[in-house]
Amino acid sequence: MPLRRDGTASVKHDGRTEVFGTDAVVPLWVADMDFAAPPAVTEALLARARHPVYGYTLYPDAAFDALMRWLAARHGWNVAREHIHFCPGVVPTLYAAVQAFTRPGDLVIVQPPVYPPFFSAVRDTGRRVAENPLIERDGRWTMDFDHLEGCAARAGAKLLLLCSPHNPVGRVWSHEELDRLLEIARRHDLVVLSDEIHADLLYPGVRHVPLATLTRPGDRVLTAVAPSKTFNIPGLGLSALIADDAERKAVEAAFGQLHVGASNPFSLAALEAAYRDGGPWLDALMRYLEATRDEVINTLAHRLPRIHAYAPEGTYLMWLDCRALGLDDAALRDLFVHDAGLGLNAGISFGSGGSGHMRLNLASPRAVIRDALERLRRATAHL
Repeated sequence: MPLRRDGTASVKHDGRTEVFGTDAVVPLWVADMDFAAPPAVTEALLARARHPVYGYTLYPDAAFDALMRWLAARHGWNVAREHIHFCPGVVPTLYAAVQAFTRPGDLVIVQPPVYPPFFSAVRDTGRRVAENPLIERDGRWTMDFDHLEGCAARAGAKLLLLCSPHNPVGRVWSHEELDRLLEIARRHDLVVLSDEIHADLLYPGVRHVPLATLTRPGDRVLTAVAPSKTFNIPGLGLSALIADDAERKAVEAAFGQLHVGASNPFSLAALEAAYRDGGPWLDALMRYLEATRDEVINTLAHRLPRIHAYAPEGTYLMWLDCRALGLDDAALRDLFVHDAGLGLNAGISFGSGGSGHMRLNLASPRAVIRDALERLRRATAHL
């Protein structure tokens, strides 16, 4: 039976009116899942709540150990404990990295269409965005390496914010692509912050390569990871930054200027339980999401052929190309919200290459997704 999330102060559900102007939409937008978190996480939170003092909290050895074991087992990445710094979320880490490695007016490279905070982390801090747009080739999104070289060489950018796996296009970057990116970064002394928050959400036949596993001495690479997307606990606000001493300490200093920490007793209990015991739950989730993904692609191809779905290699997000409907972005949003009763993220909010697209969150019960597709079919029938 689907979980009812209305009335829980859920951004995804209770925030519909503010975002879409109405609550009469099926919420398939913000990236959290309409599935219960792993039982091990709930049990750990209940156990911690039974102790009635919720005071200032240290980072326990068990939290470090659980994260390190997970990264080694799932991604073949052996991380030293001293290279881990717990943070209050990946988005705050983007902001902190921009402030740590650039000055106001400097250029920061982003690769649109991309998660909107990549832009705001740059602009809100007085830096300038250097766009290195992804290229669509034969139905697949790739990096434009020649243009990236130009951003680093001619424009003089200092920092690259990498989304890996990529939100919203769903690419899981290959070993070869990441090697080429690192070669450019080496030539131009670029710092690279790799946001790998979706790294665990992989479909069969795909392997995520942590960028840090490809580095050489002297490479300036930082990685942001979190249990939030993997185990559906984003509201608990905890992530980890992994980097060598110099780069890690620079970001720590940026957080320190605001006296911002991440020592929440519940967040740490959830992280430890998720990484220690959540593997079977995640495997079952990905089997379910794979079937949903494939059904959406098949339904669109046969019943809504003017909407093309890029099959994500990772994440539970699907990038929909709606340009064949012949609508501008305002009309496209109006079609989804008012004609179909669907709340999706408008592609234009993801920057260059996003116009005419929508982002669909697949992480709801399959009956909800089927209903959404039928609503969309009816709404587009007259076009």
